[in-house]
Order: sequence, then structure tokens, then C-alpha cells
Amino acid sequence: MPVSMSPAWQYSRMRPSVMTVHRMVTALEPGDNLEAEHRAHTLGWLRGTGDVFRRVKPAEPAQHLVSYVVPVDPADGCVLLVDHVNAGLWLPPGGHVEVDEDPRETAAREVREELGVTATPEPDPLFLTVTRTVGVDAGHTDVSLWFVLPLGRAHRLTPDEGEFRAVRWWSPDELRSADPGRFDPHLGRFLDKLQRSTR
Repeated sequence: MPVSMSPAWQYSRMRPSVMTVHRMVTALEPGDNLEAEHRAHTLGWLRGTGDVFRRVKPAEPAQHLVSYVVPVDPADGCVLLVDHVNAGLWLPPGGHVEVDEDPRETAAREVREELGVTATPEPDPLFLTVTRTVGVDAGHTDVSLWFVLPLGRAHRLTPDEGEFRAVRWWSPDELRSADPGRFDPHLGRFLDKLQRSTR
């Protein structure tokens, strides 16, 4: 019969940066069954290895952490997405978590580097996904923490033209009527959870 390990014992074996992510994911309340599956997968992965940060581009190790940042206009619920060159999809801004970096710091860094915005995203991720990548860097798995950034559409942006073909605000209605194949496959579920969280 397997012996159950206490959380304190599990934490004692984790590097501090991985422990931070484990606690963050533990605190995240899944919005549906798929997110519950992704959360369980991620917690098991974090308990099983400290090698969770991308060390070599594009995919070493083959599964690693990402911080997405979703700018949301509090006035009308529009979201800012970027037409990502490598992925060939409209995605939230964001990027890979550097070795031993706190994903919250990643979120703030990425929105600053990619959009020229110094505003701070909300401290806790709203959403979690485990996704097989497509496009130029296809074939590895991103474990993505989705952070919300309240941001008015009038805010001045300086997008990274090397990474994005375009940057635009989308209304919830526009996103729901658009071809889902042009977006992150979990974006609709994120929007549903975001809507429930703001009621």
C-alpha cells in the first residue's frame, strides 16, 4: 500500500521557486472539469520535478511554465490580444518563465517588454491550461498561468513589432463570433471564467 506524503514533506523536497508555483496552482479554483484535470496534472508535475523552467529555446525541457497576461478593459470587458508571429494565432501577451523566476514577475516583465506597459497584473492567476504548442515552435507543452491586467483601451502601447503582426482589442461578442481556430484553444473557457469572476 503506497504511503501518502504530507504537503510539508513534499514542499521540503522542492526548490523554493517551484514551491511558489505549487502554492499558486493549489490556490487556483478550477472553473470546469478540464481545468481541474490540468490543475491535477500540473500539481503532479511540480511534485515530480524541479525542471519546470525553459532552459534552452524553443523546448528544453519539453514541458515548461508560461505566464500569459490578458489586458481587460474594466469599462466594457474588451480584451487585448496579439497576432503572434511564431504561433500564427491571436494570443494574450506573455512568455516563458525564466529559471527560478516568480510567474507574477514574468507577467509584469512580459507586458512591459511586449507592450511597453508598466501596469501590474493581478497577483493571482485566474486560469490554468496545459497546451501542446503549434506554429514555428510546435511540439512542446506549455503549462500556462493566465493573469488578468485591468487596462483601459486608451492606454498607450508600444508593441514588440518583431513578435506580433498586429495588436488589437476584441469585444467578447467579436471573440465569440470569430473562428476559434485563430485563437488559443482555451480562450473561450477563459472568457467564461472571467465573466463569472466579475459578476
